[in-house]
Amino acid sequence: MSDSPRHSVSVAAAIFDDSGENVLLIKRRDNGRWEPPGGVLELEETIEDGLRREVREETGAEIQVGPLTGVYKNMAGGIVALVFAARSATEPQSDTAEAFAVRWVPLSEIDGLMTPAYSTRIRDALGSHAGRPTVRSHDGRNLLPRSTMGDRT
Repeated sequence: MSDSPRHSVSVAAAIFDDSGENVLLIKRRDNGRWEPPGGVLELEETIEDGLRREVREETGAEIQVGPLTGVYKNMAGGIVALVFAARSATEPQSDTAEAFAVRWVPLSEIDGLMTPAYSTRIRDALGSHAGRPTVRSHDGRNLLPRSTMGDRT
């Protein structure tokens, strides 16, 4: 059994302001990249509790969790990420112990700030996709071509 593949599960929030024109992003202290807030689930927590904890740790804000908008696999890292749309219930801080910066970013700027693997998550969260989450794979930075095994948008 020790030869079984191991994956970690992470959660992230696509948090939009009331206008729907801005998204809350963090500039991470561990890698210096702009990303939506999120991180790895702890074994003892539910998915929604883990999402709330990660957002609180990284932004200082409390959120209202919305629908699942995407499932993403980092093929190089063995990480499966669940992304949810969310709304901020409290104001975020400008920086935290986990983020150099926390700010509302216009959607028009996300492609210049984030790698495609992350900006796509925000765009997917904006789309309706007939109520179904998008399923994609990436190499840690860039999206991989869609497989013939049923990836969908």
